[in-house]
Amino acid sequence: MRILVLSKRQYTGKDLLDDRYGRLFELPAALAARGHEVVGVALSYRSRAEGWRQWPDHPLLGWHSINAAPWGGTRYPAELLSIAQDFRPDLIWACSDVPHALIGWWLKNRLHRPLVIDLYDNFESFGLSRLPGMTALLRGACRRADGLTLVSGTLDEYVASRYGVTAPRLVLGNGVPKGLFFPRDRHAARERLRLPDNARLIGTAGAISAGRGIADLFKAFHRLALEDQNLWLVHAGHCDATPAQHRHPRIIDLGILSQERVADLFSALNVAVVCNLDSPFGRYCFPQKLYEIIACGAPLVAASIGDVANLLQAHPECLYPPGDYRALAVRIKHHLAHAKTKSVKPITWTQRGMQLEAFFLSILGPHDLSCKQNLSSAPTPIQSEK
Repeated sequence: MRILVLSKRQYTGKDLLDDRYGRLFELPAALAARGHEVVGVALSYRSRAEGWRQWPDHPLLGWHSINAAPWGGTRYPAELLSIAQDFRPDLIWACSDVPHALIGWWLKNRLHRPLVIDLYDNFESFGLSRLPGMTALLRGACRRADGLTLVSGTLDEYVASRYGVTAPRLVLGNGVPKGLFFPRDRHAARERLRLPDNARLIGTAGAISAGRGIADLFKAFHRLALEDQNLWLVHAGHCDATPAQHRHPRIIDLGILSQERVADLFSALNVAVVCNLDSPFGRYCFPQKLYEIIACGAPLVAASIGDVANLLQAHPECLYPPGDYRALAVRIKHHLAHAKTKSVKPITWTQRGMQLEAFFLSILGPHDLSCKQNLSSAPTPIQSEK
């Protein structure tokens, strides 16, 4: 297959191309590793180096980067159409937000190629959807798409009940990079991060913000720290004002970490925590860090909401009601005393890529011979930008 991917460049606090991070990089890379030609177009909402990007370890994957400001917003449609016409994709995969769902719909009508829209979160919870008409436009684009990929089962149920979609849908959760997140020696991980070696450490990584219910973790820590002088809280990631409201001498902010160091952090913890709210975002997301924590073998406590509640339903001791920091403190204390390895197995991006490949082939159908190829043949690198 020849697959064109549309996405914004910055998401989940990372840069798609500089960090080679997450769903919107890993899934196209997994498809390219399967022998498909994949070209992405990343629209950057911040000023970044523009042009063509390619990597030696991904010869069938390449990305164009275009800045939205100051003139990218006006030239972007023409550049995108030119890229698409040169590439001649078999299928368009539109990802990341409402504008890209609409751009995908627009491009589908000009290329007359199938469109699959990816809902990696509930886009209706994004700030842009508060603009008049945006939710209606999103739902209309999804109804006119040839398929949808959705990050969680709860989001799939919501879309099925509200959007009027008749096209095929695939629930495609997040995954972990193969060979990066795995159990590491706790003492060595703490040494690399300069964390107290003999302390009991709880913590998390990701969005350290009120919108993710992170106050639950800080309040639970303060409650537990009164009776345990050897307990420390460690966190990493982008912060809002919440940490400043819950200062304590045994709270450590590691700032922004690379994926390698995030794996160290999860391996260093006695208990890792995934907070969330019962909100339009929390009910339908699939926290990236969940599988990363599980892959590192860290004892886990998570907010009982959405797909997380379903995934961990056989382990009620790992769940707490979102917003109930007292219950969270009880769960953390239990895990500090009785930590056990969970039976949940993380799924790699390679496995997710195989699921996505099968879905795309089913969308194209058995009679579209242009995408049939011997996937076991040696890959031929795609051509760089003219």
